[in-house]
Amino acid sequence: MAHKKGVGSSKNGRESASQRLGVKIWGGQTCVAGNIIVRQRGTVHYPGKNVGMGSDHTLYALADGTVVFKRGNRDRSVVSVVTEA
Repeated sequence: MAHKKGVGSSKNGRESASQRLGVKIWGGQTCVAGNIIVRQRGTVHYPGKNVGMGSDHTLYALADGTVVFKRGNRDRSVVSVVTEA
């Protein structure tokens, strides 16, 4: 006998893909210009020297060097890239 599923609403299909947010390059690690350092929603971390911010608040390196996380004005987390020379 053939089986046919009922026409009721589907019970799956609610799971959305994860956004893969967070720190991608940690403090003390080296990076190349253009590397994404932090993917975030809102300004959890602020850009410092040699770091740019995209329209979705993603922080990326503007120069080659070492990533540094520190506390800035008003106790904000500031991400900078320190160049060697």
